[in-house]
Amino acid sequence: MTEAVHVEPVVHQAPQGFIRKYIFSLDHKVIGIQYYLLALFSVMVGMLLSVLMRFNLAWPGTEVPILETLFPVGAPGGIMTPEFYLSLMTMHGTIMVFFVLTTAPQSGFGNYFLPLQIGAPDMAFPTLNMLSFWITFVSLLVLLAAFVVTGGAPISGWTGYPPLSALGEIAGPGLGTGQTLWVASIALFCVASLLGALNFITTTIDLRTKGMSMMRLPLTVWAWFVTAILALLAFGVLLAAGVLLLLDRVVGTSFFIPAGLVVSDQMINHKGGSPLLWQHLFWFFGHPEVYIAILPGMGVTSQILSTFARKPIFGYRAMAYAIMAIGLVSFIVWGHHMFLSGMSPYSAMVFSLTTTAVAVPSAIKTFNWLGTLWGGRVRFTTAMLFAIGFVSLFVTGGVSGLFLNQPSVDIYLHDTYFVVAHFHMIMGVAAIFGIFAATYYWFPKMFARHLSERLGKIHFWITFVGVYSIFMPMHFLGVMGNPRRYAEFTAFEFLADVVPIHEFISIAAFVTIGAQLLFAVNFFWSIARGKIAEINPWSATTLEWTVPSPPPHDNFGGRAPVVHRGPYEYSVPGASRDFILQSEPEMKVVHQ
Repeated sequence: MTEAVHVEPVVHQAPQGFIRKYIFSLDHKVIGIQYYLLALFSVMVGMLLSVLMRFNLAWPGTEVPILETLFPVGAPGGIMTPEFYLSLMTMHGTIMVFFVLTTAPQSGFGNYFLPLQIGAPDMAFPTLNMLSFWITFVSLLVLLAAFVVTGGAPISGWTGYPPLSALGEIAGPGLGTGQTLWVASIALFCVASLLGALNFITTTIDLRTKGMSMMRLPLTVWAWFVTAILALLAFGVLLAAGVLLLLDRVVGTSFFIPAGLVVSDQMINHKGGSPLLWQHLFWFFGHPEVYIAILPGMGVTSQILSTFARKPIFGYRAMAYAIMAIGLVSFIVWGHHMFLSGMSPYSAMVFSLTTTAVAVPSAIKTFNWLGTLWGGRVRFTTAMLFAIGFVSLFVTGGVSGLFLNQPSVDIYLHDTYFVVAHFHMIMGVAAIFGIFAATYYWFPKMFARHLSERLGKIHFWITFVGVYSIFMPMHFLGVMGNPRRYAEFTAFEFLADVVPIHEFISIAAFVTIGAQLLFAVNFFWSIARGKIAEINPWSATTLEWTVPSPPPHDNFGGRAPVVHRGPYEYSVPGASRDFILQSEPEMKVVHQ
């Protein structure tokens, strides 16, 4: 690969006032923390919604007086209506996918550490960076506003399938103003993501310091870079789809509404569009979105496993190429979400084959992670535990995907809890474990203090056991034919045996969510009272560990570092210690 093309960025001076320094900041590190805190707030909201859903699934019909106080229409008498359950499901999925899984690993940690790891003083476009965050913030406010408008939040699911999402109030509760706010929120989020993607790509290509060739980039940077390319291509398609859906709702166009549709004895007067067009557009975005959420976790896991195994990453080039291959293949598999849509069996066969093909680069990464651990001097820090947990969940979730990529099997399993289990493990909790691993690893650099390792390990084990207790039984529910998206199952005789399983899952979910409150206490307590951290407490090799904690405004004090070696120089024969920083010159061998 070619050497870095180093372009000097526009340097902005350190701000003095509180507003410019912490609110409307141009510093990539402050913006990264803003994104992280937004995601932290969002995950708390998302977990609260999941608590309400799991309570209703396990004990349907139970009166909860506070629900009537908060949601008099959705829970009259304190009993949740099926429509209100669907609105909770819609908002939970939307918040978790967009404002947690997309925001924290890429926009949060990527913003903070990508410039540091490539030796740059900031992102390429600091003002666009700030604008991207604030558009994301407004997008979240618009989405949450759907809870309080007339009709409440939409019931169309986080996928927003037409014609349900396109018709307006006539289609049901929440599909009036609430659905319009949902579409507007997603469109705003797409705009913010496109701005961020352009910034990440430009920064990685143009601002690498001297000596930082592409094959000397940490795998975290490779992951953020490829994720930005995916976001640039995928979110543009979703933005276009969102604009078309808004036009159907407010202008009267017929992109997604078919002709001759009758709703509540009323003929919908449209010339004729295609609901399947939305599915194609949405899932063309939707499957790359899976890797937008999980690729940064792959990069972080690679970084942490190498650091705490005290070994170079096994097969660095193969890992980098695997990240690129995953990004490429992710754009040609979207049809497996549509096996039940009536597509041609020949098309289904092609999508099944391409979906199977994505397992190849994923397997390369998994075997290389195991190769990195093999024979290493493993140190089981909390960050290391969460990285190993990421590998475990990624493999478990991936194995269940082998069933769903076969059209004949997917026809039976598609609308069951098997799918819920699969995508939560591969995309949801695996990505969350990547976020936790990154938090415990980089917290000392961000805040100059350590998180409590004792509380961290308690948090890990409860969470690890908890997520398996929640989602493994869902696979069996799916095989039993338990449909998803139902508010309760007591009316179905064939589902009588699944109620105790749902009670077990709900109890496991409540315990697991309680552990996340323990993490929140650890996080905020450690910012103020945690153990003081050294500059390089993990004896790591990448450039962020060469600067003070937290890093100064311009990262490197106006003196750009020079890179002389790769990012994972651990246990090098003949070295005086078991790690060598990227900025340390190559050792000269003296011949006698």
